[in-house]
Order: sequence, then C-alpha cells, then structure tokens
Amino acid sequence: MCMGVTAGAYILTLFALKYRERVLGLMLVSPLCRAPSWTEWLYNKVMSNLLYFYGMCGLVKECLLQRYFSKELRGSAEVPESDIVQACRRLLDERQGQNVFRYLQAINRRPDITVGLKRLKCRTLIFVGENSPFHSEAVHMTSKLDRRFSAFVEVQSCGSMVTEEQPHAMLIPMEFFLMGYGLYRPSQLSDSPRSPLSPSCISPELLSPESMGLKLKPIKTRASLQAAEIRELGL
Repeated sequence: MCMGVTAGAYILTLFALKYRERVLGLMLVSPLCRAPSWTEWLYNKVMSNLLYFYGMCGLVKECLLQRYFSKELRGSAEVPESDIVQACRRLLDERQGQNVFRYLQAINRRPDITVGLKRLKCRTLIFVGENSPFHSEAVHMTSKLDRRFSAFVEVQSCGSMVTEEQPHAMLIPMEFFLMGYGLYRPSQLSDSPRSPLSPSCISPELLSPESMGLKLKPIKTRASLQAAEIRELGL
C-alpha cells in the first residue's frame, strides 16, 4: 500500500506499472501522469533560473507555496499566513537550492504515462483539491484508469497538499478504500479521549462528506449500468 503527493504520486504510479505484483493499492494526492504543459514547463524553467542565479530566494518560495497551497492558507495583507504555510516556509529555508533545482529539472523532463494506466490493476484512490493547479491532471488520470479499481475524491477549498490542508477530509474515503481489503474498525472502540476511534472523539455529523467539503464521485460499474437500463425499460 503506497501514498504519494504530486511528483511522489507520479513515481509510485511508475513503480506500480513496472512491478504490478508488488503493489496492493495506491492512494494518490494531486497526481501527475502527463508530460508538463507549456505553462508548467515555463513556470518550472523560471524557478530553475532563479534558483541557479539567486538560490532559494523569496520569489522561489512564493512560487512553490502558490503551487501547493490554496490562497486561503497563504493569507493576504489582511489575513496572516496559516501555521502550515509558515512551517513549510521554514522547511524551504533549510533546503539546498541545488536539490530543488534538480527536482524541478526532473519534473520538467517527465514522460507521459497515460497509455500505461489501463494496465494498472491495483485499487487506486485519488484525492485532489479543487484549487490545485494539478486538478486537470488528476481528472485526466482518473478518466484513464479502470473504473472498477479506481475512485476520485475532490476536496473543496483546498490546494494540492490535501494531506496538509484538510487531512480530515481524507478520513472517510480512506476508510472505505481500506475496507475493500478487509480492514475494518475494531468492534470494541477505545474509550480513551485520545483515541481517534473513540465515539466521543468525533461527532458522526462532522464526518459526513458535506460537512468535510467533499465531492464524492460515484463509480459506474457494469452492474449499475445494467440496472439503470432495466429501470428505464420498466422491467
């Protein structure tokens, strides 16, 4: 079972295509599957040039934060940055510009793997924020996967880093995804207030898809389509 975000999701998908017997399932967040568009290529090229001449400067940090976080978290003149963005900014200060430069170069040279996605037989759960610049990539990848083994979840008011911005929104889809492998919550839940499985820890109303800002995309199977046809014929 593997989880990856953006470029990490791309690498895990490549691994699953090459070693299908080693991967049981994929949970991908804002995944990539196509070669970079001209817009993305130019955006990465500008950041690479800035890194080459100026290192990890403030403009490069802003470009990276804009790519991964929604506008609400990045703040404005009236609203301060969120704690998550501030923590990420501190982490960027610790990164060597040369490593980020190589990362952007690798991203700009990635090949298109769309053709091979039909061969991906492991279960795949895809998350993407509605404000993510990689939203179209995630939708395209979902359309190319076998619908019997894939599911798509769009998280409202969120950027690319769903794992950081709204990790609670991933709870219900991941639980149902893992149930497909025979993994269930224990019947006797802990009474500890610290336990995430405690009934008193999270109100059931808070776990509804609507309250968590989720748009769950139903998967149409052959059986469901046949049932719909029967209803239309009045049989």
